[in-house]
Amino acid sequence: MSKRTLFVVGGAILFVMVLFLVSVQIAKSLIGTDSESKLVAGEGVGLVEVKGMILDSKDTIRQLRYFLKKDDIKAVVLRVDSPGGVVAPSQEISDQVAKFAAKKKIIVSMGSLAASGGYYISAPASMIFANPGTITASIGVILKLSNIETLMDKIGIKSYTLKTGKYKDSGSPLRQMSPEDRAMLQAVIDNTHEQFVRAVAAGRKLPVEDVRKIADGRILSGEQALALKLVDRLGTLQDAVEEAGRQAGIKGEPEVVLPPKKKLNYMDLLVEGAEGSFKNALGQAAGGMKLMYEAE
Repeated sequence: MSKRTLFVVGGAILFVMVLFLVSVQIAKSLIGTDSESKLVAGEGVGLVEVKGMILDSKDTIRQLRYFLKKDDIKAVVLRVDSPGGVVAPSQEISDQVAKFAAKKKIIVSMGSLAASGGYYISAPASMIFANPGTITASIGVILKLSNIETLMDKIGIKSYTLKTGKYKDSGSPLRQMSPEDRAMLQAVIDNTHEQFVRAVAAGRKLPVEDVRKIADGRILSGEQALALKLVDRLGTLQDAVEEAGRQAGIKGEPEVVLPPKKKLNYMDLLVEGAEGSFKNALGQAAGGMKLMYEAE
């Protein structure tokens, strides 16, 4: 290899390395630091936001635990704007909200949508505010499956499955669902739905039978939810902040404090990217089967 070629290759490698390091620094600056962000002057109300699909619980739990440990944060407002999501993360966040409410006040402020899993995580709070037009409730469980067996036959592709039990490939898109499959999956859904009903009844201090009557997946407006005691008051985010301040005994307008953003380095980015890819691969291998607390 000539000296010129070595020089070109070396220069290219150096350029790529510099570009990578610069990209990492930009990413880290966009992600943020560990410093708090304060919105107004005064004393301490934390603000935790849950937006979009609930697919993971770690960051929300981290923020709630952060505020729980801070003596100068007297209460927290949990802003929920979510159609729900996967069952287990919704349950984990709900459990952390209940633990928070046992020690400090936590006031939920519902945005445009706080349904299914979004309602599940709200139920244990000290108080729930909704806007009159908020879409909420949708107390139910859904499992969506597809079947592509006919398509596979049309394009001439055959699939073969080796398994250890008759239920191991239940829900597979590559074969018809048997009556036994349907009964087994329905039992899982019914049990998970009952968990939702009990969680709402406990969080809202309502009779289980009263909750069960409306736990058919129906959505409700904020006004309807208020009439059914699923929320406590109609009001905005600012109303929820002011109420949190009053319940925490803060005089005057409370200071709203955002939690510190999670600080990542380039190794975290690489590992989390690989982890996400691995989870996606596992999900596809399992036929994408996920129980969801999700509003349709």
